[in-house]
Amino acid sequence: MNNGPKRTSSVQSERAVLVGVLLETPVNPDHPLDEIGGLAETAGAQVVAELTQRRDRPDQTTYLGKGKVDELAMLVEHNDADVVIFDNDLSPAQIRNLEKVLKTKVLDRSEVILDIFAARAQTYEARLAVELAQLEYSLPRLKQMWTHLSRLKMGIGMRGPGEKQLEVDRRLVEKRIHDLRQEVEQIHGRKERQVAARQDHMTVSLVGYTNAGKSTLLNTLTGADELAADKLFATLDTRTRRWRLHGWGPVLLSDTVGFIRDLPHRLIASFKATLEETRSADLLLHVADASSPLVEAQIAAVSGVLEELGVENKDTLLILNKIDAVADRVTLDRLLARHPHAVAVSARSGQGISELVRAASDCLGRSFRDIDVEISPSNGRLLAWLGAHGEVLSKQCSAELITIHCRLPAALLGRIDPAEATVRPHALAWEQAPSATSQTS
Repeated sequence: MNNGPKRTSSVQSERAVLVGVLLETPVNPDHPLDEIGGLAETAGAQVVAELTQRRDRPDQTTYLGKGKVDELAMLVEHNDADVVIFDNDLSPAQIRNLEKVLKTKVLDRSEVILDIFAARAQTYEARLAVELAQLEYSLPRLKQMWTHLSRLKMGIGMRGPGEKQLEVDRRLVEKRIHDLRQEVEQIHGRKERQVAARQDHMTVSLVGYTNAGKSTLLNTLTGADELAADKLFATLDTRTRRWRLHGWGPVLLSDTVGFIRDLPHRLIASFKATLEETRSADLLLHVADASSPLVEAQIAAVSGVLEELGVENKDTLLILNKIDAVADRVTLDRLLARHPHAVAVSARSGQGISELVRAASDCLGRSFRDIDVEISPSNGRLLAWLGAHGEVLSKQCSAELITIHCRLPAALLGRIDPAEATVRPHALAWEQAPSATSQTS
């Protein structure tokens, strides 16, 4: 006999009561449950009531205090709620205790995020990563999923065919986690090799809080037609497009999964392969929603995830997006004053895009070198390589020699064979060379 609520990971079409235990000053004091409300609605729930409580530390048994649990039970009954969603991470025991009192399903913040990821994952790689994260989340919670089975381990009278279903499930889940980890590691290895194969090109990665407008910016900069929906976690898979950045030739621009406050650590680990683009990029474009009242907290949350990924010291350009939606100019001016090196843009309208291109060029310029390359006129292969991986600024031709002034990534200088060409830093005097002997590329 089942004495507890049935556990599922979906909140589709359910009536939800939101709960937040405020252990510190919330990022949005006036509306502390706005973000978890957006997550719940993204997952398909209908929010019917909210409850908050300020505490110095959570109650070990039910996270909420006893009086608030009773108040929550009344809210659930009065609103005929199907699920209670906490804007906190709860222990398996706390969820089990709450479900016994409330007689309804209880989900924490991590489980809702995992549910959204599961619904949005499109590629095989993303689906594997989500399944691994979900199973790692579920393993310590198997006991409460089988509350009608009283024993955890085998004992007297339970040998052979009497082995409990819970123990079978535990072994199956552990085996599946082991297999998934191996497969995800193989994918990560392939991803590393794919990224390494792109070393001939400069790479730029878009990072930022979920729904900050990264996909829209990718489309604007590259002319792509990727999905750019006004939804949380609309993009879970890395998308890479060629960006013809003026002055630097072809650059690979990648859109990555959006971050969020308190993103589950197991999810970051599972998406390690997907985030490999970020780890190897020459430049990060950190896209923030300038129209959000929580923009500063969101910038800090993204910085925290980048630190967890070990890329906090990578060259990063802050992009304040959606300036066309900012309520007043004073708000934007204050934001720019706090971030004087940021670039304000609207990916949707195109405002500020030219300034973004210039700023990105300047950032990448720190990794490029102006060089003069002397090659034989018959070496068309090297000439084509220089044009494909850098920018040929000018050429001086004679019967025996072609001297090329080009801008090339510093990392690629070692790819030029000294037996095929002579390479030296660019001579500024060339800019005064007679036009009759110079052909501008």
